[in-house]
Amino acid sequence: MFGVDEAGRGPVLGSLFVACVSADATALPDGTDDSKRLAPARREALAAELRADERVTIAVSEVTPTEIDDGRLNGLTVAAMADAIDRAVPTGESGIIDACDTDAERFGRRVRAETATDVELAAEHGADESHEHVGAASIVAKVARDAHVADLAAEHGAIGSGYPGDGTTREFLREYVREHGGLPPFARASWKTSRDVLEAADQSALADF
Repeated sequence: MFGVDEAGRGPVLGSLFVACVSADATALPDGTDDSKRLAPARREALAAELRADERVTIAVSEVTPTEIDDGRLNGLTVAAMADAIDRAVPTGESGIIDACDTDAERFGRRVRAETATDVELAAEHGADESHEHVGAASIVAKVARDAHVADLAAEHGAIGSGYPGDGTTREFLREYVREHGGLPPFARASWKTSRDVLEAADQSALADF
């Protein structure tokens, strides 16, 4: 059995991560759940436990901001999920993926069409809340995303969560553009938040002129 989920579709900063976890149900740690229901320390502990268990196979695919700016997010998510499945799941297995489209069945068909491995899969909305394997995948993806953001913060200072609604993230973008004249390389330039920051900087420059 396997589960697939993602973390980081919505942020303006950083990459999207997709994880696939393939294992017998008995191998999943106690307390496996939707990552959003778990404290960060608990997520990290569960991810480490999953990775340390030889009965569990994990694959993580990263979609960079540049790829997101150059493509369509749903299509990129489909391809990343198919890639993770191909690297983690043996032929003939069945699994559940968390649907990232309003039409869950269509999303599942798209992922299945992209996989090179002969697997059976279904897509459901909120699958990370109702299927342990998808919950495990959500934990692995979220921990990978959090580590990625922590690495960016270590290099660039406080960047917040990377989500548009985060005031720290918006302030970081404004200050970065003010100091450097453009967006950081790990920003999604196609996001409205990025465009708004650039437009505000242009208006400020005109006013100063």
